[in-house]
Amino acid sequence: SDLRAQGVVVRPRRSPARPTRGWASLTASESTIVDLAGQGLANTQIAERLYVSRRTVESHLGRVYAKLELSTRAQLVAAIARRSEP
Repeated sequence: SDLRAQGVVVRPRRSPARPTRGWASLTASESTIVDLAGQGLANTQIAERLYVSRRTVESHLGRVYAKLELSTRAQLVAAIARRSEP
């Protein structure tokens, strides 16, 4: 409050905004879950491996589907395969 009284404005540092769509928009957690789903693991197996709940995995995948404009796990696996092609 003393700094504000003297006219000093302090703004928090912000990292560059992440895109809202596409592969670059995925968080680190979402990318990890996508990698494991691409390996063929079920949501329960992913949850056990990452020490999170199955519901957390489902929530991350729901956001991944929205960001990548997909609606099924099969579409996700196909998108992963396309992305890893040279």
